[in-house]
Amino acid sequence: MIRLLLIIGIIYAVIKIRKVMKSLSESKKQNFPGMANTRIDDVMVKDPFCEVYFPKREGHHLKYDGKDLYFCSSACREKFIAGRSER
Repeated sequence: MIRLLLIIGIIYAVIKIRKVMKSLSESKKQNFPGMANTRIDDVMVKDPFCEVYFPKREGHHLKYDGKDLYFCSSACREKFIAGRSER
């Protein structure tokens, strides 16, 4: 009878410990209040012509001298190309 109670107590303790460990691991995954998303969504790049920063995915791409350049607008991109061709 005492063995049975001991086994039940051990099983109960193991279940409680697993619940506590699970809740601790889930609390580490939660975001800070007011923050919907903590992962980096996009990187900021600098326009080489007008020197403003903008999200890379919104940029206008140009491969120039083997380098990938990103511009904030197609107008800046065209001005950059025009300035380089005058040289």
